[in-house]
Amino acid sequence: MTTGKTARRSQDDRRRQLSTAAAALFTERGYPHVAVSDVAARAGVSTPTVYRHFADKQALLYAATQSGVDAFETITDAALAENDDPARALAAAATTLSLSDPGALTLWRWSGYHLTEEQDRDIVRRTRTVLRRWASAIAAHRPDLTERESMYLAGAVLSVAGSLIGRVSKTDRPTVEATVRRLIRRLFALRPSEAAALPEPLDPGIGAATRRDEILDAAATLFAERGYPGTGVDDIGAAVGITGPSVYKHFPSKDAILVAIGQRSALRLEAGALAAASLTADPSQLLDLLVDSYVQTMTTSPDLLVALTSGGALDGNPAAAELLASQRRYVTRWIELLTRADPDTTPQTAALTVHAALAIVNDAVRMPRRTPRPEFAARMAYLMKGLLHG
Repeated sequence: MTTGKTARRSQDDRRRQLSTAAAALFTERGYPHVAVSDVAARAGVSTPTVYRHFADKQALLYAATQSGVDAFETITDAALAENDDPARALAAAATTLSLSDPGALTLWRWSGYHLTEEQDRDIVRRTRTVLRRWASAIAAHRPDLTERESMYLAGAVLSVAGSLIGRVSKTDRPTVEATVRRLIRRLFALRPSEAAALPEPLDPGIGAATRRDEILDAAATLFAERGYPGTGVDDIGAAVGITGPSVYKHFPSKDAILVAIGQRSALRLEAGALAAASLTADPSQLLDLLVDSYVQTMTTSPDLLVALTSGGALDGNPAAAELLASQRRYVTRWIELLTRADPDTTPQTAALTVHAALAIVNDAVRMPRRTPRPEFAARMAYLMKGLLHG
């Protein structure tokens, strides 16, 4: 005979199963490209079964993201309980996160684009609560830091951990563990208030603004605020002061606008890289100049953030392959420079380190903040350089 408690346990188990399947699919394909039927197929159940537990796809996303934050909290609790040394506890928590399942634990990075405002506030509040605990652990290890400096370092440590999630399949577990611990030690030695102001951008620019650029500017801002699926061509036209149909005089589709935003961000990064290469051939100095260029590009325009977070919407579009190849070539340039700057660093470790450094600013820009602080970009560059050079 089935008791009420047994039935509830069975329902909870099913919800967890569906949430786990949804998290994996959202991470693999991107939220806009996953249907409820896909989740059902991954979980090995019928589509009506999914709807018995979740009202819609957004409810699945919220549940999956909550599960990720639950794991974040549980891992932190366990690490702090098992280690008397706060720094060791934080390193243990970050390492555990890095070796975790790449599903729900990474959803908090971008899920806000598709959650309701109330749901997003809940996820941000819970994530920041755990981050404050990490910051307290850092402050216990470094009492000379201010509370804000500790939070900067806590966010950077979380980005390092998150950037390596799932990479254990591409490398070996001991390498990931050793890399996480080494990078965290580097972060623990930094003091964000010592960040020097960023130099003037090296990017020489991409020409005078046109109506086409105005459309791209408006679209990038809207895509960053509302997400790509939540923005229509009429919205973009209204933001520029023209009708939706007038937008089509410049771009044949919304996808074409997203492609152009990606191309523009790639052009800015490449221009910055070429300008940096004209100033020095030293790999360490050149890497630092690329950090400055990347941070300036990421923090002064939404283009790059949109290209990174909305690229999945272009699956099947022939232009998407070249954009992805361009991004990979750019990251490969960083990896090669790091191995030249430090010959003792293997390409494998250099790749992990570069992805961790890029994640610091990528994650920080995605996290909502009331008013960007003037020192924000400089501190992001400082943390990235500290991680790359140690």
